[in-house]
Amino acid sequence: MGKHEVGTPKYIANKIKAKGLQKLRWYCQMCQKQCRDENGFKCHISSESHQRQLLIFADNCDRYLNEFSKEFADGYLELLSRQFGTKRVHANRVYQEYISDRHHLHMNSTQWETLTEFVKWLGREGKCVVDETEKGWFVTYIDRDPETIKLQDALAKKEKMDKDDNERMMEFLEKQIVRGKETSKKTEEHLPTDLVRKSEDETISLNMNMKKKSEVGVKLDPSALSSLKPAGKAKEKKQTEKRKLSALEEIIKEEEGKRKRAERKDYWLHEGIVVKVVTKSLGEKFTGKKGVVRRVVDKYCGESHVETVIPAIGRKVMVVNGGYRGLRAELKGIDTEAFSVTVRIASGPLNGKVVEGLPYEDISKLHVS
Repeated sequence: MGKHEVGTPKYIANKIKAKGLQKLRWYCQMCQKQCRDENGFKCHISSESHQRQLLIFADNCDRYLNEFSKEFADGYLELLSRQFGTKRVHANRVYQEYISDRHHLHMNSTQWETLTEFVKWLGREGKCVVDETEKGWFVTYIDRDPETIKLQDALAKKEKMDKDDNERMMEFLEKQIVRGKETSKKTEEHLPTDLVRKSEDETISLNMNMKKKSEVGVKLDPSALSSLKPAGKAKEKKQTEKRKLSALEEIIKEEEGKRKRAERKDYWLHEGIVVKVVTKSLGEKFTGKKGVVRRVVDKYCGESHVETVIPAIGRKVMVVNGGYRGLRAELKGIDTEAFSVTVRIASGPLNGKVVEGLPYEDISKLHVS
């Protein structure tokens, strides 16, 4: 038998049946049969096969009802989490997406008569956050997956660290403003005032007495000069008695001298450090975000767009400027009042040396892979 021609009533009826969006009240879940009209549904419920399925259902109706309800809820939540995630969405929109599958489980076979009752049940069970507006019921999926919870905790921790960095920077700026105000008060110029006499007969006198040069000079006692000579000799004797430095101590002393004489550079970017984007020219997506310097192409081009990052105490850092530039270290303390840090050098000949009073901008967090 050939197919029905396109446009005939039989062809249209078959297409509607294949689509799977016919009326819900003409569907039998026990038989999994969809009827196209009321007459067909009446014929089905009077059939022998339907009567046998009703007898099976009557033996244990609670079990079937619970299974159908669980399958419907699982399918609805699976679609909500997969397609919409944790976004707030209209409940009926999710339901329409769910019933678009012709093999879906129908609501008339569950414990809920309407979609509103089902949405309220989701809220009571804590599976979704539900709220009612003028446009209807909205649902927000609650993701309880361990990996998702771990990711959310990591994001919350990162936001807290960013907030701490911002608070530290704001405190630094406030102290700088207070310090600027204090210095401006000290350097405030005193304006000259007019000389006002209390009366016309009052005379002004100036004391022009000057001491002679001989009176101002300091006289030294010859006995005091003679007493200084033995002290100087004793000091020289003590210095000669000091033990000679070992080769390692001489290297460390020479290295410290070089570090102290080293000048600050105009650039501080180094590979492997963590920096924070401060410029807004890259867009709001990157402003305030942190990243790792993988390669320095031009040592001057990126400094105006980023700033150093101060990690927690005990983390690894790199000294990016000053006498100890390029050395790796461990952060030992933070002085918020002086805007400086204390580090312990962890590389080079000065390994183990504790350096105090390094400015914030002279160190940055070291990326540890």
